[in-house]
Amino acid sequence: MAEDDSYDQLYKIILIGDASVGKSNILSRYLNDIFKQDTKSTVGVEFGSKKVTVNGVNVKLQIWDTAGQERYRAITSAYYKGSKGCIIVYDITSEKSFEDVEKWYEEINKTAGKDICVVLVGNKCDLESERKISVEMGENKAKNLGFAFFETSALSNIQIGKVFEVITEEIYNKFKSEKNDDDDDDDYDIIQENKPTTINTDVKPKEKCC
Repeated sequence: MAEDDSYDQLYKIILIGDASVGKSNILSRYLNDIFKQDTKSTVGVEFGSKKVTVNGVNVKLQIWDTAGQERYRAITSAYYKGSKGCIIVYDITSEKSFEDVEKWYEEINKTAGKDICVVLVGNKCDLESERKISVEMGENKAKNLGFAFFETSALSNIQIGKVFEVITEEIYNKFKSEKNDDDDDDDYDIIQENKPTTINTDVKPKEKCC
């Protein structure tokens, strides 16, 4: 491994939630500080990586953004395997995306296991005038499920970095005694640092996304 690509731990983190809640823009904001107004719905999965330091340990985050549409579910859920962290995202202007949080949690439990660290995120908090889900509702759901909770805005870059900081620290504290499996990275040599890469699982045209 090249010296400038060295790391002590590899953490795979997945972003899940309904379509159009803003997962792709959360990823691009965190990796490259970019927000795209014309972002299209993810088809299949998209991923990128970023290196951070936690308590003096060099960590490579491998972050996967999965499609929220039902028709991709069987394919994208296969990518949950090996995840140490999960960010469940809902849109504060969408009651359905909030109601579906438990469904996403059940799905990740079945596929990635109950040891996975989870953070609940209410995205698009810049749209206060269109809010349907109060901060208290989000906090209560997270408390009942045992998750950390944040409201974010990928557009205004509100708490995006904090979400990844907290989940990375949670993973570190939970799995720091485990030996890192470098083989996990071998299948993903396509990943370029800080550059999301898309794996298309369907040739249908992409749909517009907020």
